[in-house]
Amino acid sequence: MGRMPREFPIGLTPPDWLVRNLRAQPAPVSRSAVVRAAIAIPLPLALGLATGRPDYGALAAMGALNGVISDTAAAYRVRIPTIAIPQLFGAVGITLGSLVHGHGWAAVAAVTGVALVSGMISTIGAVASVSGLLLLLTCVVGAGLPLPGAWWHAPLLMSGGGLLVLVLGLLAWPLRMGVPERSAVADTYRAVGELLRAVGGTSRAYDDARHAVTQSLNQSYDTVLAHRARQHGRSPELTRLLAQLNAITPVVESAPAAHLGGSPLPPEVPESVRHLASAVETGYTGPIGLKLPAPTTEATRAVDHALRHAAEVVTTPDVDPRGIDDRLGRPAALGIRAARALRNVTLSAASWRYGLRLALCIGLAQTLVSIIAVPRSYWVALTITFVLKPDFGSVFSRALLRALGTVAGLVIAAAVLAQVPRGWADVPTLLLLAPLIPAFTARGYGYQTAAITPVILLLSDVLNREGTDLLLPRLVDSLLGCAIALVAGYLLWPESWHTRVGDRLADAVDDTARYVESAFGPAAVDPPARARMRRGLYRNLSAIRTEFQRALTEPPPTGRRAAAWWPLVVAVERIVDATTAARVRVKHGAPPPSANEVTQVARQLRELAQGVREADTPYPVRTDLTGPPDSVLEPLRQEVAAARAITSPH
Repeated sequence: MGRMPREFPIGLTPPDWLVRNLRAQPAPVSRSAVVRAAIAIPLPLALGLATGRPDYGALAAMGALNGVISDTAAAYRVRIPTIAIPQLFGAVGITLGSLVHGHGWAAVAAVTGVALVSGMISTIGAVASVSGLLLLLTCVVGAGLPLPGAWWHAPLLMSGGGLLVLVLGLLAWPLRMGVPERSAVADTYRAVGELLRAVGGTSRAYDDARHAVTQSLNQSYDTVLAHRARQHGRSPELTRLLAQLNAITPVVESAPAAHLGGSPLPPEVPESVRHLASAVETGYTGPIGLKLPAPTTEATRAVDHALRHAAEVVTTPDVDPRGIDDRLGRPAALGIRAARALRNVTLSAASWRYGLRLALCIGLAQTLVSIIAVPRSYWVALTITFVLKPDFGSVFSRALLRALGTVAGLVIAAAVLAQVPRGWADVPTLLLLAPLIPAFTARGYGYQTAAITPVILLLSDVLNREGTDLLLPRLVDSLLGCAIALVAGYLLWPESWHTRVGDRLADAVDDTARYVESAFGPAAVDPPARARMRRGLYRNLSAIRTEFQRALTEPPPTGRRAAAWWPLVVAVERIVDATTAARVRVKHGAPPPSANEVTQVARQLRELAQGVREADTPYPVRTDLTGPPDSVLEPLRQEVAAARAITSPH
């Protein structure tokens, strides 16, 4: 017999969108989050068993499960709002749900209204998103499941379980205060070191390194600035970290200029950045002797100057805070930001659209289970809540992964419910299953679902004592919820079939045109304002990459349309790089471009944006670029011409 072929036969080859959905994401696992889950979920059940109230213990363990889902293992100051605030919303949800339990159409109306509010507030931000999720989840549970004790027992127990996760997360705060923030900034420095190492290499390696720097900068600024409005001016450590983040920005800006030169940087340059990263992480403030070679070009002078400035900031123990706000912009007071968020939610068409979409599906589910007797009917709405969360990505992808993850989780749950007797044996079982939730969450939504399913089924069985009889209804309810989400939350909404990459890309090109004018035009802005514009541009491009990756998980034709945009996404990123490189070269001695050149490039960019915005696939932009070949804007003109070529028909 001959050797079997390694490839699938053509008819059996899985489609790309399915492979992308099933592929595990390469992400680090937080050991501390794993340990917290292993303690926080089994402990309430053990206390309930010890006091003769396992049902109370199960409720508290469900609250701890909500806390584990909310736990980001981020900086300590960030953990307080990200875990505590969602627990308050969860308490409100379980209270509302329990009050309408068994009240027929009143329960349908109440849960549908909560779904509308949940969907709308999810657009505010990350904490509001999790809060809206728990508000709806707990309301569905309260409306569909008879809860033990008085009406206030369930919210108190579930909130207590969630706050247990917070307490465990804050135990090391006195000993490790500021460590997560310093680690985030140090990781950004290391990412910049890898970017400088990629200078002069392949375009793919450089683009990947630059994207990693953008993500790291976004994460570091989000982490350090989480409580900046309250802490700024009173926290020397916070001020110093902000100054260190600001100081690495000129190094990032100098990288495109060095990369356009085509030659790799000496190895001492990226090694110096890694040396600075170690100083940031340890808080070292002594002298640092950077062994940098003498610069020979405008680009290498820019890198050298930026690195020496960064080293000076990193090793300065007392940083003057006056320049921090100039560079980043001072955030509004908490009350102003809350009022602004509320106004945006109530007036935003997208917020109402998301809320109505979620409310429609939840309303259909609640109506269906009110008309037809469905065992454990609350699982239908729970499935829809997870699948249709509007800020969680592709509805189609999540419905598919939810179904597959549920099947995988039921296999584990079947073994647990059949072989493990209810009682004290549940505690070591949860001790083994609970850590899988944070460990698998980083791998993808389907993996998270597979980890959560056996835990929630075991806790539900403690409350209901149905054993393996829970399994088939759980599968049917999940598949029914996925079907409702796909039909009423996906197929009935035309926006689901179109990727938003094109519109967002066009906005980024328009912003790039303004950036060019702000960097070189007659109305050029000051360096701090330029830095903010550049940070905003790269943050938006990073969001576009995320949107692109989500769109690729959609089935045809949406996935194919998204794939067609990828070359232009890369081209726009290079246009921004070329603009930054030109500004850096001018700062370090290159002749500035003429006003006519700047106007022409900006016009070209706006025409490109218009072409992207007005067509499902971009049409050609035919205006030619001209200018002196030795101009500092020549690389930028070449990148714009390359983007124009991508949009032209072949």
